[in-house]
This record gives sequence, C-alpha cells and structure tokens, in this order.
Amino acid sequence: MNKSLSFIILLSASLAFISCAKKSKTTGWNINDKKNGGFQANLNYKGQETGPGLIFIEGGTFVMGQVEEDVIKDWNNFPRRVSVGSFYLDENEVTNLDYREYLYWLRRVYDYDYYPEIYRSALPDTLVWRDKLSYNETYVENYLRHPAFNYYPVVGVNWIQAMKFCSWRTDRVNEQILVDKGVFNTMPDQIDADNFNSEVYLYKPGEYTQQNKKGLKDYNPNSQYGKEGRPAGIEDGILLPKYRLPTEAEWEFAAYAHVGNRLYDRTVDQNKYTWNGSALRSGEKSDRGDILANYKRGGGDNMGTSGHLNDQAIVTMQVRFYPPNDFGLYDMAGNVAEWVLDVYRPLTPEDVTDYRPYRGNEFDAFDEDYQGIGSLEVLQEPQYDTDSNIVRLPGQLPKREVTAEENLNRRNYQKSDYRDYLDGDVESSIYYDKTVPEGEAAMYDYGNTTMIDNVSRVYKGGSWKDRAYWLTPGTRRYLEEDQSTDYIGFRCAMDRVGFQNLDDKRRKRHKAPKQKKHKRYQLKG
Repeated sequence: MNKSLSFIILLSASLAFISCAKKSKTTGWNINDKKNGGFQANLNYKGQETGPGLIFIEGGTFVMGQVEEDVIKDWNNFPRRVSVGSFYLDENEVTNLDYREYLYWLRRVYDYDYYPEIYRSALPDTLVWRDKLSYNETYVENYLRHPAFNYYPVVGVNWIQAMKFCSWRTDRVNEQILVDKGVFNTMPDQIDADNFNSEVYLYKPGEYTQQNKKGLKDYNPNSQYGKEGRPAGIEDGILLPKYRLPTEAEWEFAAYAHVGNRLYDRTVDQNKYTWNGSALRSGEKSDRGDILANYKRGGGDNMGTSGHLNDQAIVTMQVRFYPPNDFGLYDMAGNVAEWVLDVYRPLTPEDVTDYRPYRGNEFDAFDEDYQGIGSLEVLQEPQYDTDSNIVRLPGQLPKREVTAEENLNRRNYQKSDYRDYLDGDVESSIYYDKTVPEGEAAMYDYGNTTMIDNVSRVYKGGSWKDRAYWLTPGTRRYLEEDQSTDYIGFRCAMDRVGFQNLDDKRRKRHKAPKQKKHKRYQLKG
C-alpha cells in the first residue's frame, strides 16, 4: 500500500477516535456537554504531577529482609519476596527549616491564647540532646532554630508528630496547586477553623465557594455555582494524594535502589547497603576513600582525625551532603534513622500480604453525628481522644472508627483496628479463652516482659549514633509512637495513582534514572 495512503488512513482513524472520545460508549450521550446532561470527566488527564520535594520511585518485586548475619539475633527480618507499588518519596529527610515553617503556620493560624496546646503539641523535644555524661547544651539551645542547622534533619519528633506534619503538608501543597492553576484565591488571613483543608474542599465542596477565583467550567445545567465556576473534585485529578510516612516495605525498597543494579528484570547482586558493593568508602576517583554515609565508625570515633575527618559530622550532617543512591535519594543510610508507617511485630514478614505489605491499618470514617450535629460539619474546636490528646484540628472534618455492626456483610474487613491482627490479638495469645480488652496486644505483655504494643512503631536505617550494621536497609527497630530521640527523623511519601511508569507508554525496560553529578549541599551566604 502507498505510504501516503497508509498515513491518511491512520490519521483519519486517529481523528475519528479523538472525535468520539467525548461521547459515552455506554449511553452514546456526550461527555462534558451542558446541552446533553452535563456529565463531566477529565478526558485529557496527563498523569500525576510530582509533588514538591518528592522523587518518583518505580515499584517492583524485591527480597525484603536481612542480607547479612543477624548479629542482634532478633530474628525479626528474615527474607521474603514481596512487591511494592510505585510511589513518591522525599529526596531527603525533613529538615529543621521545613519543620519550622510548619510550626510558624500553626502559631499564626491557631489562636495561641485559645489553643496553646496545638502549637505546643507539635514542638520537637529539644531535650533529647541531653546526656547524663556528655555536654550537649549547644544542641538543646540551637539545633532546631539556629540558621547554621537550617538544612540538618529535624530530630526530637515522635511518630505522631511526623504524621501530623504530613497531613499539614498535604493541605498546603494542594492549596498552592489550586492557586497556581487559577482556581482558587489565596487565603492569607486563615485563622482557627477558617483554614484550607483538602478533605473539606473535596467532601464539602461548597465550604470555600467564596475563595473560588474562577473555578472550573461547570457543565451541569442545574449547577448551584453558576458563572463563578465549580470547585475541583477528585475526578479532575488536580489535587495530589496525601503525604504520609512510607511503609516499611516502601522505605526498604527505595533504600536498596536495585534499579541501578539489574540486568533486564533480574537483580544481579543484592545490595548490602544503599549503594552498590559492600564497601563503606567511595571508590570514585574524585572522592576516593571518602566515607559514604554519616555513621559511627567505632567506639569514640564519630568523625575521624583532625585534618582528615572521615564523615565530617560529629552528630547529624546537613542533608544531601553525601552521594545519593540510584533512585536519587539522599541519606537513606546514616545521618538519622527514620520513622515508617508500620506497627512493629517480630513476625511481620511471615504474616503480611506479599503485595504492598503493611501492618497498622486502622479504618475510619467521617463522623456525621459528632456532638449530635447530625451532618458532616467542619470542626470549630479541636477533637480529642479519651486521653485528651488532639486527634483533629479546627477546620478539619470529625472522624470516627468504623464499627463491626456496619460491616457485618463485608468479607475483607469487619472492624476498625487491625494493628494486632494474627499477632497480638486475643485469638493468637494464651488468653484466647479469657476476656481481654482488644487493642492491647495482650500476648506481648507490654511493660512487663516486652515493649511491644499497638503503639510500637518501626524505624529504619542507621544514624550518626549507630555502627555500620544498622546501615543495612533490612534491619529494623522500634519505639513507642509518642517517644522521640536525637537520632530519629523522617521523610514523607505519597501514593502513585494510575500508571506505575512515569508515562502511559507500554515499555517493559526502563533505564536507571540518570543522576546529576553529585554536589554537596552548600549553604549560600
């Protein structure tokens, strides 16, 4: 067939497909047509945008768990093959500067005279730097706020505080996206309950109508918004999914970064650390012999000899100082250990699903009957739990646990709390024939024989305070979620929705991400 004719036929077919793309294949009615019912859909979605500070992590299969001898003899990380979906992860740990921006917003928006506990509950514990036989007062007084430590990872933040930071970041990023796209006006005078919240915007779309700049085009002939335009919804794909802590499997997968150490779809050699090989020093000509992470080389050796410092940091170091791994992530080994989403159990590898493994699910729902309101209303005051801890802030929607009664006909779940499912619940304990309160991990006898409970959270990676053993991503430790230390920080993650690649083309083989030449993260004067 003539090449020109073939091209014309192909072009005609393409145009025909495009012209029909706005017509429903189910009903034949037009989509995005005010004269034909007004059903709306984003038919030109280009894929998920990458949120500020994030790196795309293409998921896949890997062997999760230990890759060297279990020196501690915990036997809590035996190898198991699992699959991790694609997701996004912060390029580096959350810094003091990042966290101070959050503190400033809380102090500015929530009236300190009425709600001092909101700001105070978010403050890092700077006293974690104190040691009974060490002089660390300079870190107590300066580490969080002095500009010399702007780009150092924030520490003294517990798991609960880290989760609330992620929630706050979600709202600020989505608010800015709406402003940048011309949908929303800025809200410089936010105060108390009158502040932007992503869930309120999506599930009570009329709440911020006065803030619409021009809104989105509304094809509904019976619309309440008229010429002002409508708010963006989930169906428009404008707002990003929630920032959150990474799961243990996601963190470990991202740390190993086998994307740079494979042959087609086969990993040729399992990394021991977050870089290729098993050496702790660089073999590159430009920086040969340099330590590749910030860790404790030996007893009394935190940074090396004067005149030739090995990792150049006596405690933490500014982020992005050491070379990144093959995903482009910094400090996945050393500097600070990092909180992850999971509840700790020693036998988690044996129990969890092999696809997106995670222990810690607590299912909730919006509470339409909070304080007898009878409808979904925005909180005007903080919502507290039974221990008087703040669980929801003014301007957010009230939530409650889902109940067994409303899930009687479900097969996949029946109750709210599955943190101790198969490992810690009454059925798996020696108290199976007795009445024991749910949610207390009865079999672990918390506080008497173990420190394992439903509030014991996993943290991963080595820190400035650790020996090289903990730099291996497969190692795992735990701490109560309301506790903090001078060596645990965190970074945020985000789900990838839709295609697991960065585009919609069917490509099986992808090259490892091309990394820019590493430059130390220098402060500008």
